[in-house]
Amino acid sequence: MGYNTKSILLAGVGGQGILRASDIICMALMASGYDVKKSEVHGMAQRGGCVTSHVRYGEKVYSPISKKGEVDILLSFEKLETLRYLDFLQPGGTVIINNEEIYPPSVNLGQVSYPENVFEIVNRYFPEVKVVNAADIASKVGDFRTANTVMIGALSRYLEVGIVIWERILNKVFSEKLLKANVEAFHLGRSA
Repeated sequence: MGYNTKSILLAGVGGQGILRASDIICMALMASGYDVKKSEVHGMAQRGGCVTSHVRYGEKVYSPISKKGEVDILLSFEKLETLRYLDFLQPGGTVIINNEEIYPPSVNLGQVSYPENVFEIVNRYFPEVKVVNAADIASKVGDFRTANTVMIGALSRYLEVGIVIWERILNKVFSEKLLKANVEAFHLGRSA
């Protein structure tokens, strides 16, 4: 990989704000002096399909996409999506999981069951697992749309980016109307 490149993979389904979250993370990393590359896959995002975003950062980054087995942190916005992308994590990687279930069409149609033991499966392979109840935290700030900012807050504990930079980026990204709730959601996610 070279140049101490680190990789974060954001995974979830359409409508969870993954692409917005990856933009905010990239901005914070760039403001901290890192070279940053990003790649995203929208898929059937408008229909609740898979959405992923690779964020790679370091002294010098040459490729925006992480190979399987290279990701340092998997930031999963939905439990089942965690299982889909576990093979991207390197041994000893960190998993941050939003405790939310969004059933894919195959589950809704009764063709398959939603796995009940997602956390057990993940813990079997990765010791560093953080579960976040982003929807509950977002409801505390009065806006369910801040769940993605809660997840950014949870991730922020694992990155070398100062609080001042995070707050500056949030101030830049969100309108005055949305700023207070998102800053609060970020801090609650960070302390979750």
